Amino acid sequence: MNMPSSQSFGGVVSTDVVRAYVQRVYAWMTGGLLLTGVTAFTVSQSPTILNAIFGTPLYWLVLFAPLGFVFFLSAKIDTMKPSTAASVFIAYALTNGLSFSILFLVYELGSIFQVFVIAAGMYGAAAAYGFFTKRDLRGIGSFLFMGLIGVIIASVVNIFLDSSALEFAVSLIGVGIFTGLTAYDMNRMKDQAIVMFAGEGLAQKRAIVGALSLYLNFVNLFLFLLRLLGGRK
Repeated sequence: MNMPSSQSFGGVVSTDVVRAYVQRVYAWMTGGLLLTGVTAFTVSQSPTILNAIFGTPLYWLVLFAPLGFVFFLSAKIDTMKPSTAASVFIAYALTNGLSFSILFLVYELGSIFQVFVIAAGMYGAAAAYGFFTKRDLRGIGSFLFMGLIGVIIASVVNIFLDSSALEFAVSLIGVGIFTGLTAYDMNRMKDQAIVMFAGEGLAQKRAIVGALSLYLNFVNLFLFLLRLLGGRK
C-alpha cells in the first residue's frame, strides 16, 4: 500500500509527528542491530554451535534465510499482522547474527569494534543530513540503486576472479553507495510519517519495514568498511 506523501498534506504532518515516527523506526533498527551483534558474539564463543552451523549443510540455510526473510517481509507486509511482521524482523536479525559470527573468527575483536565506531559515525552523519536537509533526495535513488546492482554483479564475478584489487574497488564503492542510501532512506522516511495517522497497526508495520531498510544500510556499510579497514587474525 502506497501512503501519500507528507508533502500532499501541507502542515498536517508536524515536526513532532515526523520525529515520533523516525524514533519508532530507529527503535526497531537499533533493537535488530543489538540482537544481531549479541547473537554473533555469543555464537562465536561456542565451538559446538559454530561447528553445527559451518560444518554442516545448516550453513546454507543460515546463509540464505535472511534473504528470504527480506523478500517475504517486503512482499507481504500489507497483509500480515503487526505481530507477524515483528516476528519476521526479529527472526531476520537473529539469523544474521548466526551468519555474522564468523566475523569474530576472521577479524580481531578490537578491529571489529573500531570499524563499528567508524561505521556508526559515518552512518549517523549521513542519516542526519538526510533528515535535516531541505533538499529532496529522491532523484539520487535510481542512481544509487544502479550502483548497488553493479556492486552485486562485481562481487559475484570476483568470487571466480579472486582479485584483491577488484575487492578493494568494490568495497570502496560499496561504502559510498550505502552512505548515500542512508541519507536517501532517511530523507524518504520523513514523507512516510503520514502513516502515523493511518492506525497503530499500519504504523507499526511501516516502521518495521523502514527499520529493515536502515538496518540493511548500516550492516552493509559496516561490512564494506571491515573489508577495507579490518585487521585479520
